[in-house]
Amino acid sequence: MTPEELQAACDRTVPDVVAGCLRVLFCGINPSLMTGATGHHFAHPGNRFWPVLHRSGFTPRQLKPAEQTELLRYGLGITNVVARATARADELSTEEFREGGQILAAKVELLRPQWLAVVGVTAYRTAFGRRTARIGPQDHTIGDARVWALPNPSGLNAHWTAQTMAEEYGRLLACVDHNTGTPDAPAAPAVPMEDH
Repeated sequence: MTPEELQAACDRTVPDVVAGCLRVLFCGINPSLMTGATGHHFAHPGNRFWPVLHRSGFTPRQLKPAEQTELLRYGLGITNVVARATARADELSTEEFREGGQILAAKVELLRPQWLAVVGVTAYRTAFGRRTARIGPQDHTIGDARVWALPNPSGLNAHWTAQTMAEEYGRLLACVDHNTGTPDAPAAPAVPMEDH
């Protein structure tokens, strides 16, 4: 990908990978220029989303960004808080995040996933006005969907290693598999996933 091709992707939008009644709808901050150029979510080579998704147990093998629609087979999907591609997330305004939060809430109410997993706690705080939110399960729902804030898998997020991220994503998976609200809640029988 040339610098010119990447720059041409600025402000592009990328279609969501979604279906109704997903187990987890993962929500990125916004598309990178690489994602905008390729049309594949989390496409930047330094982004750890796909390896972490596999290491945590969400997928049986590490998918490539070009295989993103395979997620639907596992009851998983991808969207973003803000739709437009930028070189860096700090190019987005607070107003864009808040508007994106409203659009995301409407999308979640329509699609009805079990969980909304926002991959970036700062984006979650800004989009939903939850200034004190921390990584982990949140205390509110959107429609019937429970919300979990996950670490941002960007390679720039050096506070989290792939292993520690995989452990946090794994905590979410344990709740999804046991149909519970929090990691410490008693397990309920697993509900079979419908084919989409």
